[in-house]
Amino acid sequence: MDYTITPSIDGMIIMLKIKGNITRKTAMQMNLEAHALGRQLKVRRYLVDATEAKNVDDPLDDYEFAHWDMRQMEGIDKQARVAALVSPNDHSHDFMETVSKNAGLHFKLFTDPVEAKQYIMETVLPFG
Repeated sequence: MDYTITPSIDGMIIMLKIKGNITRKTAMQMNLEAHALGRQLKVRRYLVDATEAKNVDDPLDDYEFAHWDMRQMEGIDKQARVAALVSPNDHSHDFMETVSKNAGLHFKLFTDPVEAKQYIMETVLPFG
């Protein structure tokens, strides 16, 4: 798996571009790096481009990632708003969206970049 993490030009969004297979372990590594940058820049909006990435974990790993890793891991911003762009025919991320929502996380899948950006620009809590 290959990825990049950069702030948007306006500094309001942390952008992740992922290529290859995503697992619970690699997703946690990426998220910790992205959330560290978000904390540094005081940004809580994340746009993930996973159009060239596939979730290869099983449903149990997805569940534990959303309910345990993302909720309990120090360094993860629980108030972050995340929009993930996926390819229209890739359903490997669908269960992750469901378990993330059930865990109280603000994570949603999109195939349209305009809709994704609208979602992450909705209200988020400022850093305290």
